[in-house]
Parts: sequence; C-alpha cells; structure tokens
Amino acid sequence: RFTNEFIKNPTIRDEQFIFCTCGSRVNVLEISTGKIVHSVEHDDQEDITSFVLSPDDELLVTASRALLLKQWDWKRATCTRSWRAIHTVPVASMTFDPTSTLLATGGCDGTIKLWDVVKQYCTHNLKGSSGVVHLVQFHPDISRLQLFSSSLDCNVRVWDLQTSKCVHVLQNHYSAVTSLSFSQNGDTMVSSGRDKICTVWDVHSFKATRTVPVYEVNVVAVLPEDSDFSQIGVKNKELHFITAGSRGVLRVWEASSARCVHTRTLSSTLTPASGEEQEKDEDNPRSLTFLFHLPVSSRLVTVTAEHNIVFYQLPSLSTLQQFSGYSDEVLDVKFLGKSDSHLVVATNSCQLKVFELLTNSCQILYGHTDTVLTLDVFRNASMFASCAKDRSVRVWHMDSDSGHVTCVAHGSSHTNAVGSICCSRLKASFIVTGSQDCTVKVWDLPAELPVEGEEVHQLTARITEKAHDKDVNSVAVSPNDKLLASGSQDRTAKLWSLRPEGPLELLGVFRGHRRGIWMVCFSPVDQVLASSSADGTAKLWGLQDFSCLKTFEGHDASVLKVIFVSRGTQLLTSGSDGLVKLWTIKTNECVKTLDAHQDKVWGLHASRKDDLMVTGSADSKITVWKDVTEVELAEEQAKQEDQILKQQELSNLLHEKKYLKALGLAIALDQPQTVLTVIKAIRQGENTCELLEKTVLKLRTDQKESLLRYCAMWNTNARNCLDAQGVLQVLLKHLPPEELLQFQGARTHLEGLIPYTERHMQRIGNLLQASMFLNYMWQKMRVVGEDSR
Repeated sequence: RFTNEFIKNPTIRDEQFIFCTCGSRVNVLEISTGKIVHSVEHDDQEDITSFVLSPDDELLVTASRALLLKQWDWKRATCTRSWRAIHTVPVASMTFDPTSTLLATGGCDGTIKLWDVVKQYCTHNLKGSSGVVHLVQFHPDISRLQLFSSSLDCNVRVWDLQTSKCVHVLQNHYSAVTSLSFSQNGDTMVSSGRDKICTVWDVHSFKATRTVPVYEVNVVAVLPEDSDFSQIGVKNKELHFITAGSRGVLRVWEASSARCVHTRTLSSTLTPASGEEQEKDEDNPRSLTFLFHLPVSSRLVTVTAEHNIVFYQLPSLSTLQQFSGYSDEVLDVKFLGKSDSHLVVATNSCQLKVFELLTNSCQILYGHTDTVLTLDVFRNASMFASCAKDRSVRVWHMDSDSGHVTCVAHGSSHTNAVGSICCSRLKASFIVTGSQDCTVKVWDLPAELPVEGEEVHQLTARITEKAHDKDVNSVAVSPNDKLLASGSQDRTAKLWSLRPEGPLELLGVFRGHRRGIWMVCFSPVDQVLASSSADGTAKLWGLQDFSCLKTFEGHDASVLKVIFVSRGTQLLTSGSDGLVKLWTIKTNECVKTLDAHQDKVWGLHASRKDDLMVTGSADSKITVWKDVTEVELAEEQAKQEDQILKQQELSNLLHEKKYLKALGLAIALDQPQTVLTVIKAIRQGENTCELLEKTVLKLRTDQKESLLRYCAMWNTNARNCLDAQGVLQVLLKHLPPEELLQFQGARTHLEGLIPYTERHMQRIGNLLQASMFLNYMWQKMRVVGEDSR
C-alpha cells in the first residue's frame, strides 16, 4: 500500500526509484519492476508525517508523530542519526536546498526551522506563519538564500535566510496553496491553490503577472522551456505549465495568455455519460493530488486520490504505466492472458484492476457504478466477465499484443445485486449469473464482439430461472457446457441441464450442508461436484445419485472458495480464518496449510498449467503462490544421492585408515552416530590415545565445537561414555578454558557433562570395589584348595 504523500523530485537522479509513505514506513519502489526494493520504518511504529530525499540522493529524512527526525542511509535501510524536531507539534512539510546541506521543516505550530545536516545543528527558527506550514521550498538558485513557504492564511511568504526575516508576502490566493513550481532560470514561479486558480509570479519584483483560472483544485509543474512540446499544444517558447486537478484531468496552459492549449484525461475507458458525471463531482476518486516532472526521462508522474501512481511520457502525454497503491478489500482475483501474464482483481470499489505480473503495472477499468463482487475468465484467457452490486454484468476483452482491456458487452436485468458469474467452458458463447434476487440467468454472447472504439454490445438474458429460496452465491458450468450447478444461502446446491435452446431443467438437489453454500465447482476429470459452506466444511457430491461422497473438515470458519487442482486429484479451499488448505481427495487428508492472510480469503484461482495459484483477501493482500512439489522432490533426491556418495566415501576412508578425513567428513554430514563410529575405529588400533589426540587436534575450530556437542550426547549412554571421555580428555587437556568458552553452547554442554560423568565415575567405582572383592575371594579359594591337597 502507498499513501498519496510524495516529495518534490522523489526519485534518484537516474530516475529508477520512487519513494512513498505507508504508515510508519517509507517504501522505495523500483519503477521498472514495480517491486519494493527497500523499506525504512520508525521503531516506535508512529506514522510518518513528512519525508524528503536530498538532491544528491544520499540522505533520506523522515518526521513522525513522535516529533522525531530521522536521517537514513536508504540503500542499507539503516538509521544514521535521529534528533528531536524542537517543534511542539508534528512536522507537516520538509525540503532540502539544492546543495543537500540545509533542511527546512515546516511544523503544525506555525514555525519553520532550518537544519545544517552536515554540522548537525539548527541554523534558523522562522516565526510569523499562521497555522500549519504545509508547504516549504527553496529557491533553485541557492545564491539568493530564499525560502518560500505557505500556511493556512493562503499567502506565500518569502524568507531571507541571511536576516531570518520574512521579506515578502505574496497575496493572490483565497484558499490554501497546494504547490509551487519554478521556471528553469528561476525568474518565474507558478503557484496553485484550492481556490481553483494558478498565479504566475515575477520572482524579482514579487508581483503577480497573471492569474489563470483553472476551475478545479489543482497542483502545478512548469514545463522546461528548452524542449519541444508541440504535440501537446506548445507552439512558442513562452512559459507553459501543466496542472493536475480534482477532475482527474491534465491540462497544459500558456502562462502569457492564460489559455488551455491541451487536455488529457486520466482514462479513456469511461462511457461519455459517466465521464460527465465524474467531472462534475468534486469528490472524484480519480482526482489528482500530486504532480512532478522527471527531467532525465522526460516523464510526468501523478498521484490520484485512490493512491494510484500514473506515469506519462512527454511530449505526447501518453500513459506509460500505473501502480495501484491500495486495493482495499479484495473480493475476487483471477489469472488473465494466454500465459497467465496478468491478474484481474475486484476490490471493494466499482473499478476493476488489471495487473501485469512482470512489472506490477496496473490498468484501472471503469464501467460498473457499484462494488464489483466477482469475476470469471473464459477459456481463451483473453476475455473475462464481471458482475456487481449495480445489478449489471460486463464482458471485457484484453488485447493480446498491447494488454489493453476494453468493455465489449454489457447487460442488466437482475433486480438485485449480482453476486456470482460463470463463463462457458468450451468457447466464449454464453455467461451465467446468479443474484440476490434468487434467480439464475443465462446470457448469450454474439459470435463477433465489438472492437475498441465501437459501441458496447447490449446483452439480453436468454433464460431466467427462479433457482433458490435465498441468495444465489455461486454458479458453475461443467467442462462440456451441458450442466449448470448453483449454490445458495438456502443451504442447498442444485444441478441443472443446460441446453442450447429451451429453459433450464432441474436434475437434482444436493442436501447436507448445515449453513449457506458459498461456492460450487465441477471436477475437470470426474463426474463430481465440490461445494464449500459457511458450516466450515467442503463436500464432494456424485452427479449420478446426488449423494455426498466425501467431507473435508479443518477450517475453523466459513469455507469461502473451493477449486480442483493437480488434474482433479486435489482440492484447494480458502476460508474466513485467513487460511488456504490443500487436500488430497483420495485420502481426505489436508497435506498443506498456507497462512499468509489476516482476514477472509475471498479470491482463489489456479493458473491453467496448475503451477501457480493466486489468493486475494480482505486484508488487501494479493499473494501469488508457486507449486514447488517437483523442485522439492528433486532436491530431496539429490540430497539422498549426495548422502549415499558421502557414506561410501566415509567407508573407504575408514578402510584406508585415513581417520582425519573420515572424522571431518562425518562431522560435515552432521551425523553424531557416524562420528562415534570413526572414534571407535580410532580407539581400536594401537597407540589409541596418541592417535586420537593427534587426530582431534588437527580438526578446525568449528569441527571441535561440533565434537564437544556430540560428546555431551554420547556421554548420556554408558556404552559410549569411554569414547566421549576420551575425546573430552583431549579437548580439556589441550584447549585453554577461554577458547572452550567461545564455542557455541559450550557452557550448556559442559554443565550437561557433569552429572552423567559423576554417575559414570560412581558406577566404575562400584565395579572396582566388586572386582577387588572377587579377587579377594579368588585368593582365599586358592589357599583353601592348597590345604586340602
């Protein structure tokens, strides 16, 4: 997840990374892959209120609600320095000067403080602002030593850092100033505000030279004057700037004439009607809250109110890529594309998101007007269908070359929210929907669907069937398109005959669940149906007699999804407990439990090759899983082969009486019993003490450490105590106590040796006494024998 707070030029100089906040963390995102490569987090778990990256890309400074400023080496994710901010309330804004030496912090207490980050002290304390200082920015020409700031009084203040005084107050806005942007030569500044105007300022005279009404709350970025932007309406070398506003539109303005020369909407997937409605809506979720220019790669970056990051290529303003920062509650997720290259995700919103797995780039699809509830993908994997609370269904097509997704068909005849949908399996000929109005509808698709730019095809329902007494939670089509299964909140599942013409024919009812059924799914190979229920179980049903064949129990809460994997030999289930379980159908055994979510797992789907699985949860996480069964089997086989080879090598070394190599190999295998065998072999020869001492002392320190650990184990058995004591004698005799104590767990091992050693000494003492008594008896018996003779 990302938030929409960014800093000016938040990418490093080669523009490979972007920095964004997420609660108490700052995430470093690699633009090319969309992956978080670094993350820094405050130890106190306090939310970060502001952060800034120095122009030389070396320092990252963060401010938290705990009034602490932290300086980070972001490449190593380590904090190099922290200090109190002196502000009495949290810091609201921060910026570095062009030399990366001075840091300015604007506080919610109305003060601005400047810090020398090299010499580590506060250089200025600027007072005079009223309210929260939400914007601070240095003039790009450091020789001028000027700082610009804005607070709740809607004015822009200019501070002279030589005198620490406010030398000018720029008054033209009637609401909060949202951004400042300077021209390349630093002579002109453009400010934007919530009063829906932009003001062009002469920085020498500090007078407003032009007021540009933009008619929306906006942020601004000045375009470089030495580049060719003729594609977006720039026809001269006059100052031009871009605004990004609350209507989700980018506009290019000519400063001298206050004229808009180009307009670029965020998305072209809207229908005209919905587009007009959203433009009038000031609370548009697609409103743009931040804008900055990447000069090296000639790109623009915007941040939307939905926490999405959009990259545009200049000078055409074409969309390059988009990152979705926050998904809210994930309701469904499916693989998309012929090679499962994309994911289509339904979240707790009326938009759909299509992610490219390779780059994490995201397309946002507009069309539904209420929360999208579920999805299904056709067999060709380039088309999918969606249904929503707005009582409508939509069919979408993804271009195989560009990956661009468009809506090609739309239908609406349900009288309540559409909560389940299923596509035909053989070819894209129809879709089936189930609704909270207790009906099931079958929608036929035309042979040729419209292409991008053509009017969306209007679907009509061919069949409408009152299927259940309560909400229809799931519908499923058999692999041959001849059967339809439906599962309902009324605790039953039903099997229907699905014919090309004519109504649905009820074939049978599956009864046995104690609570509502969440999902039904046909086996790809057998004539069985799987169902999952709120009673915490999943069941397999026979299609011939409608009897329950197997019941899978293991979830502690509702089982929300069930699918077949491994060519129909296994089941995957996901539940409200956040767990995903893998079941072997033949044995009814749960062979694996996957715990990666903290909330209900609504989305569960397997790739066409059965080697990948994706889960989506109410905790906003989407997790892609890979089947590593074959890899683990290969690793285990290679490990066993290696063990056999080493065992053979060990036998050869013992046969050749190469005890040092044999002992080292046995320790490397971490097999105490094998090591004991080598020790016994050494002690069976001639000069056993000398040979054992010579061999043990030639071992490395880590090997001696392992040997001490083995001795503690051997010493617990009377049969092996002499071998353990022999090795222990060598270690204690030749290694100083300081070196022994450096061994890992040395104290524990030595303490464990003491009681068993005392027990062995007592046993040997008793044996010695008994042997002396026997010797005495023998001597007496010999004397008596001589007398009798």
